[in-house]
Amino acid sequence: MNEEKKVVLITGGAGFLGSHLCDLFIKKGYKVVAMDNLCTGDLRNIEHLFSHPDFEFYHHDVSKFVFVPGRLDYILHFASPASPIDYLKIPIQTLKVGSLGTHNLLGLARVKNARILVASTSEVYGDPQVHPQNEDYWGNVNPIGPRGVYDEAKRFQEAITMAYHTYHGVETRIVRIFNTYGPRMRLNDGRALPAFIGQALRGEDLTVFGDGSQTRSFCFVDDLIEGIYRLLMSEYALPVNIGNPAEITIREFAEEIIRLTGTSQKIVYKPLPVDDPKQRQPDISRAKKILDWEPRISRSDGLEKTYAYFRSLSKEEWFKDPYQFPKKS
Repeated sequence: MNEEKKVVLITGGAGFLGSHLCDLFIKKGYKVVAMDNLCTGDLRNIEHLFSHPDFEFYHHDVSKFVFVPGRLDYILHFASPASPIDYLKIPIQTLKVGSLGTHNLLGLARVKNARILVASTSEVYGDPQVHPQNEDYWGNVNPIGPRGVYDEAKRFQEAITMAYHTYHGVETRIVRIFNTYGPRMRLNDGRALPAFIGQALRGEDLTVFGDGSQTRSFCFVDDLIEGIYRLLMSEYALPVNIGNPAEITIREFAEEIIRLTGTSQKIVYKPLPVDDPKQRQPDISRAKKILDWEPRISRSDGLEKTYAYFRSLSKEEWFKDPYQFPKKS
C-alpha cells in the first residue's frame, strides 16, 4: 500500500451509511479501514472492496478496546443500531456502542492525533417542540421510554465528544443526521421507507402508525455522504444538521410509495408507538453557511433509485425476518 496515503477508520463500515463512506474515501484515494461487528451491518455492502489494495476490514465490536496499527488520520464513528427494530430489540448494545464505543474511539483519536467525526442523529431532538429543528434546540426526550436507549446514547455521545474536544483538544466533528434513504438500506428495518416498499413488494397493505399526520424529511444517501465529507474537512466543531428540509406527512409518503411501486394494496392504520416524533424537519442554515451544502437530489429521483435496489433483491430478502439478531450482551 502507498504509505503516503491518508488513512481513515470507518466504524460501522459494513452498514448502510458506513459502506457508502467507504466507497467515497476509496474513490478519493484514501486507505480505508472498515470496522464492524456485523450486528446490523452486512458484508455484502462492502464485498466489492475486498480486493482493493487500499481497503481493510476488521470484524470487531468498538464497545471493546479498539486498536488500529500504524498511521490514522481520520475516524468516522458510524457504528450503531439505527432503526426502531434495532434499538428496541438490542437496547444494551445500542447504549454500549454510543457510550463505551464512542469513548474508545475518542481515546484512539487522541492517541493517533486523528480528527474524528461522530454520527449523531435528529433523535437527539426527541419529539420536538421547535419546528423546524435547529442545532441550538436542546430537545424533548424521554430518557426512560422505549426510544431512550438510542436517543440518550446519542446525546451522551455528543457530550463526551465535546468534552474530548474542549479538555483534550481532540479535533472533533458532530453530524446530526436526519432521515436518510437509498440503496443498501435493510429492507423491513422498521423505518417508514423500507417498511412501505417491503410491504408493497410482498403484496401487503402499507402500515401507517397513528393517523399519518406525523412528518418526516427524507434525504438521499448521496447528498448526505457529501455533507458528511464537507463537515469532516471543515474547521467547525459544533453539531451540524445534515438532511433534506423537504417535509412530508407519513400518510402522503405512503401514497407516494403506492404510486411508485404500482401496488394495488391499501393503507391500514395502527396505533402510534410510544414517543414517536410528531414532526421532523431539519433547519440546514448552518450547513449552508459553513459547508456550502444543501441536498441536490429530488425525492422522486432518489425513490426511483432506492426502489430499483430493493426490487433487485431476491424474494428471500423480501420476506427475511428483520428480528434476527446476535445473542444478548
